[in-house]
Formats: sequence, structure tokens, C-alpha cells
Amino acid sequence: VQLQASGGGLVLAGGSLRLSCAVSGRTLGVTGMGWFRQAPGKAREFVASISRRDGSTFYADSVKGRFTISRDNAKNTLNLQMDSLTPEDTAIYYCAADPPTWGYWGKGTLVTVSS
Repeated sequence: VQLQASGGGLVLAGGSLRLSCAVSGRTLGVTGMGWFRQAPGKAREFVASISRRDGSTFYADSVKGRFTISRDNAKNTLNLQMDSLTPEDTAIYYCAADPPTWGYWGKGTLVTVSS
């Protein structure tokens, strides 16, 4: 399975970005997917996930109500809509597959939120 995240960039606080993760080598609908992030000097942390079975979504408390995870099975793409961004959201964002061990990771995409 290959994962490729894109969509990062520089945005002002309060703004929005939409990240995408292109999935190849496996049909998106047969695996759970998630987003993680790693801020400078901090450990990687869970952001959001979407289940394989029924599309249930789960969010870290820090992003709940601001971020929305979704998947487009037809395009084999995982998305993360990020609204009301704050400088604390600055991080490299990674998409991952195969919970709970998350055995597959893509290269990250950098999100920088300036105040």
C-alpha cells in the first residue's frame, strides 16, 4: 500500500486547508484510515480516523468540531478538511492505514499556521 499526502501549505490563523491522501495498492474501502500529525519538538499524535466498516469517524479532542475526515472510495482518496486553524495546528500531517497498528504511512505534508 502506498500513501501520498498533499495539500499542506501556509495559512493565516482562522483559515482553512484541505489535505488529501492518495491511496494505491489497495482499495480504500477495505481498510480503516487516519490522519496523524507531528509538531516541531513533539511526538506524533492522532488527529482523526475513519472506519472501514461503516465510515464512523473519530477525532482528537483538540480538533473536534474544526476538522472533518472523509473518504472518496471511487477516487481512492482520504481527505481532511481543516477549518478555524490555529498556530497550534502547525505540524507535519501524515496519513496512515490499517488500524490499530497503523502499518502503512505516507510521507507527510507540512501545514504552517501563522498568527
